[in-house]
Amino acid sequence: MEDDINLTIEMAERVFRDFGDPQVISHQPDDEWKPALWQALEDGGLPRCWAPETLGGHGLSPVAGFALLRACGRAALSVPLADTMLASWVLAQAGLPVPDGPLTVVAGLARPGASNASVGVVTARARRVPFAAASNSLVVVDALEHTPGRVRVALVPSRQCQIDPGLNLAGDPVDAISLEPDAHAWVETEALTMRDVVELGAVARSLQMAGALESMLRLSVQYSQERIAFEKPIGKFQAVQHNLARLGGEVAAAVAVSASAAEAFATLPSGSPERLLEVASAKIRCGEAAQAGAAIAHQVHGAIGFTTEHALHRYTLRALAWRDEFGSESEWALRLGQCVSPQSSSELWELLSSR
Repeated sequence: MEDDINLTIEMAERVFRDFGDPQVISHQPDDEWKPALWQALEDGGLPRCWAPETLGGHGLSPVAGFALLRACGRAALSVPLADTMLASWVLAQAGLPVPDGPLTVVAGLARPGASNASVGVVTARARRVPFAAASNSLVVVDALEHTPGRVRVALVPSRQCQIDPGLNLAGDPVDAISLEPDAHAWVETEALTMRDVVELGAVARSLQMAGALESMLRLSVQYSQERIAFEKPIGKFQAVQHNLARLGGEVAAAVAVSASAAEAFATLPSGSPERLLEVASAKIRCGEAAQAGAAIAHQVHGAIGFTTEHALHRYTLRALAWRDEFGSESEWALRLGQCVSPQSSSELWELLSSR
């Protein structure tokens, strides 16, 4: 299995390097490079890798998929590969075939009461959906009103939605959508809960942040060895070394906690407090590491790191943007508190010591 994972990551990183190298595309004024990158990803079967072959995927193991998500972060990927992977996993759980093209997940719909009584139309909305405008279809997961814990899934062509474009910190699409739920075919499933979708999304963003932090560290160390000040590399100065050591600590923490959360999601039962503890801890700690790591990396690079010509901002801005997707640190801290507060001291200790 380890050989298969390594081959998958090597292939993915070769595609990232050949078609989406951050330093190269930073000098390109438009997004003309994106179709070639996406086609190369499709040719390699990466977007639908988590779905079984019977549903149009490649049956990649969860472990390999999580490693691929971290590689996406290392490449500061600005196409919806991670989101299409998540969408294909949701479709597979619902037993639905995975279509070609980019996809994204809509985790829950809000019904603000906007309805037309004469025709019985109710509009449902979702905010900050990653890459909605850039996706062929949206995989919508909606909670069943009269059956707590149960969800239904629909594959909705993006042309059938009203999409209000938006951008995150890195300039990637995060859009608001509106749709008419009754106009689409829904599949109810017991194999999936809304909590599963949100937890998998949080794990994915944690892994992407960890990967981006790895690249921040690599770029910072490289720059500290190349930049000369007072006739020697700035990496020879103790203050810079201290900053790099702090950045290395943030990277190590993010990599460790995101990997642990990925393993927990793959092995622990759905809805268990142990899995929630791992996922919440990863999203919180990786978000904190992204904030601290971005500040340190830009401090090491000085003014050059803020320019659009340099690749650093592609990693730092995406890591900061991923903090808010699939739940911010405060939202996950609230979920974690609600999980552990009803427990006795012995139950809490048992939960913590088991992980």
